[in-house]
Amino acid sequence: MKILFNQKFLLHNILSDAEGAYRIQGFSDVEDTFADGEKYFSLVHSEPYIEWIHDSCENNDYVAEVLLTPESWEAAKIAVGLTVLASEQGDFSIVRPPGHHAGRSSAAGFCLFNNIAIAVQKLVNQGKRIFILDFDGHHGNGTQAIFYDNDQVFFCSMHQVYAYPFSGFAAEKGTGKGTGYTLNFPLVAGSGDKEYLNCLDQAIGAARKFGPDVIAVSAGFDAYHKDRLLGLQYSLNAFYETGFRLRRSFSNIFAVLEGGYHLDIRACVDKFIEGVEMGSRPSRIKYDHDMSVG
Repeated sequence: MKILFNQKFLLHNILSDAEGAYRIQGFSDVEDTFADGEKYFSLVHSEPYIEWIHDSCENNDYVAEVLLTPESWEAAKIAVGLTVLASEQGDFSIVRPPGHHAGRSSAAGFCLFNNIAIAVQKLVNQGKRIFILDFDGHHGNGTQAIFYDNDQVFFCSMHQVYAYPFSGFAAEKGTGKGTGYTLNFPLVAGSGDKEYLNCLDQAIGAARKFGPDVIAVSAGFDAYHKDRLLGLQYSLNAFYETGFRLRRSFSNIFAVLEGGYHLDIRACVDKFIEGVEMGSRPSRIKYDHDMSVG
């Protein structure tokens, strides 16, 4: 699993103390990858919405708590492009702006276009079944809404309850043919690795039953104990275990950066990728733990 990055992400929303360029400055040593994702916007978003975001960037408008600029439009196009590329190659796209709060025709929570939803919809159009695991500390309400009535996409989120965007309760399970294909694990503030990993194991169990072709990860790191916006208490090991346990169960995985408001995002990403790489190695133990001994 490689890191995909572009320096132009650093030019978006540079003055923000929240979703600012500081978040990903730790990736400045990564060689630039370029992919223009504008042609994919319409897989999820309406044309009037796309035009509105473009015009807002050109006019330096304030949208989704972000002062947009022409550089924001360029960053948004590359963010979608790298996420689609990650979905094709099994990589991790480090992008700004993030995406999981964006709906089909709505911007929210620093998000303009829903990067992961666009990449997933492209895979669905190819006939694939996708399990989205969103472990960002905020509920991925935009992604959930986009696929809420879809039985080809299973959306699962683990997040802090009663935090922005104040959704993602256990009763939210999907609608229509999508009923049963949404799974939420709301965690109380103060929850740490033990509580999170228990939910992760349940999520992996649900994914196995679903039988996806691809695991798509909305990787937000605002549940990390040093985050400034939330009260969850995950350690770096939680992200290592996430990558390890996912890769032990599934071969096709890609990830995209969502939130995380601290200076350790590079360390968090590296731990997740380390877990994925370790999980891909054949186990030394040949013993089948599922077999009973009489």
